[in-house]
Amino acid sequence: TGYCYNEFYGKVHFWLIFVGINLTFFPQHFLGLTGFPRRYSDFADSFAGWNLVSSLGSAIVLVGIVWFLYIIYDLYIREEPFVGWVDNMGLGWASLEWVHFSPPLSHTYMENTSFLKLEKNE
Repeated sequence: TGYCYNEFYGKVHFWLIFVGINLTFFPQHFLGLTGFPRRYSDFADSFAGWNLVSSLGSAIVLVGIVWFLYIIYDLYIREEPFVGWVDNMGLGWASLEWVHFSPPLSHTYMENTSFLKLEKNE
């Protein structure tokens, strides 16, 4: 689309999904180590705490998914164009892969490109 999403929103989305996934699946791992059988709809009361933590984790993942959909909505509403990155000397694209067209044309170059590594003199 060429639009730029809000970076803070992206970080919030990452942490919601990261925390939610870990809270969902690590308690299930601990439950399995204690002998909790898989695919049971009923469980002993001693497992209720870990099941609650796992359920809260899945709710956090759901919030993260809804947050992602809001980010996409916000992206199309704001229509802020992506302008690219600037290297530390202010020259624009900081890496070689952004210099060429994508996808490259077949047989574009007559010979392979060579690069020189310049050493810093200190």
